[in-house]
Order: sequence, then C-alpha cells, then structure tokens
Amino acid sequence: MSTLPDRTVSGGTSRTLPTGADAAFLLLRTVFTVAPIAFGLDKFVGLLADWEIYLAPWVDDLLPGSAHSVMLVVGVIEILAGLVVAFAPRWGGLLVAAWLGGIIVNLLSTGEYYDVALRDFGLLAGALALTLLAGAREHR
Repeated sequence: MSTLPDRTVSGGTSRTLPTGADAAFLLLRTVFTVAPIAFGLDKFVGLLADWEIYLAPWVDDLLPGSAHSVMLVVGVIEILAGLVVAFAPRWGGLLVAAWLGGIIVNLLSTGEYYDVALRDFGLLAGALALTLLAGAREHR
C-alpha cells in the first residue's frame, strides 16, 4: 500500500516498523473501536454529555419511548459498532460512517449543533478512510 520501505528496529532485530499506511490503519481502527464503545457506554452513565438534548424532536416523536430510552438503544448500537470495527474494520468503518451520517442528519434537523455536525462529518471521513485502508490490506 505504501511506498515507504519496511525498516528494521534499532539493534538489528528482524521486526519491522509499520509503514505510514499501516500506522494510519492502526490509529483509525483503534479510535473507531474505542470512541463508539466509550460514547455508547456513556449513554448509560451520562458523564460526558446530556445526550437527550441532541435528539431532534421529530426523531423523538417517531420512535417509541422517551428520549432517554432512545439514547440507551443508541448506546447499545454504538457499542456494537465499535466491536464490529475491532473485528471487521472494513465493514465496521462503513457501519460507523453510516451511523455518523444519521447523526449528522439528526443534528442538522434540530436547527442547532452545526459545530457538532461538522465535527461528525470529519469523523465520517475518517471512518471511510478506515474502510479504504482495511480493504487495501485485505487485498495484499
């Protein structure tokens, strides 16, 4: 994938350092495993945010239960998405990208939180980059 040659670790051992593409893949895989799991778990404990405020009223009206119960389901989905990234990063990257697309639509439809939607768009691009890197690794 990368044009950089593998390099041996100082001391002459035969272990090689990862190429730039391999390092980028590892970084993205780690982030898109840990972050969804952490955010998903926080839906249950609420240390990071009051997640219900980000739910668009029309989504809350569309789904059964309270906004809190919706966020608990969202938490489970996010945890599962992080696990899919850990074990199948090519498909997990697509899953996280699609999930972030839904979050962006939700946020934009509130008429608020444009900054969060823009941040999530950057994360969506990163999830797609993970998918591309994972696909390239599978073809090696």
